[in-house]
Amino acid sequence: MYLGIFAKTFAGTDPAAVLAAVKQAGYETTQFNLACAGLPSMPDAVPEQVVAAIRAAAQSSGVSLAALSGTYNMAHPDKAVRDDGLRRLAVVIMTAAALGVPLVTLCTGSRNAADQWAHHPDNATPSAWSDMAAEMAKALVLAEDAGVDLGIEPEQANIVTSASDATRLIADMGSRHLKIVLDPANLFEHATPDQARTIVAAAIDEAAGHIAMAHAKDRHGDGRFATAGQGIVDFPDFVARLRAVGFGGALVTHGLSADEAPDVAGFLRGLLR
Repeated sequence: MYLGIFAKTFAGTDPAAVLAAVKQAGYETTQFNLACAGLPSMPDAVPEQVVAAIRAAAQSSGVSLAALSGTYNMAHPDKAVRDDGLRRLAVVIMTAAALGVPLVTLCTGSRNAADQWAHHPDNATPSAWSDMAAEMAKALVLAEDAGVDLGIEPEQANIVTSASDATRLIADMGSRHLKIVLDPANLFEHATPDQARTIVAAAIDEAAGHIAMAHAKDRHGDGRFATAGQGIVDFPDFVARLRAVGFGGALVTHGLSADEAPDVAGFLRGLLR
């Protein structure tokens, strides 16, 4: 495994400065967001000079690009909004291919029209799953054509809430280009440390063979998110179980401040050793 962080942890719109900050904080890879190059996260277009600037920044910093964010609400109740998101996703996928980035991360969405990360009671309905799955099928055509993988992350407020939901979707899609991004803190809301450890362990077993990236975010027992190592996620157990199922990809932290990043790098690097 190798250590990464969300590029958006660091302020700025100059890819060279952002990736230099990633490196200085102790990370070797990043989940990049086009906002770090002065564009919308889901832009209408990415000029060639921006692609060249990101490529040059990765080379000069020595920070690899493990993934590119391509999140939009794949279950938005308005089809026109979903169509616009898919159009923008096509731009992100082609940018990832141009940069040699292997993975584009997605959001399986919510029926909440105002916030793709917010729960809605209709998320569990067959129609919500159907709309999301239809969107995913279209996205996979784009990804397969570009030779890029798509990563879905189980989230309690989204359509795909669990590792079993994710493997169900992978089976439904029948594409080797659909992978899982596994964040232990998104697999539960309220839990004791023992309950959290059991939930995370079962998710790793379920997702084994499909995990393209792991995230390192933490959670308190009352549901509040926390910086890795400050909550109830058993990170030594998490890392050991990922190793046991053969995962050797990027462990990417987020949900922290730039000031916290060096200490979190030290904590996580100790586990990876």
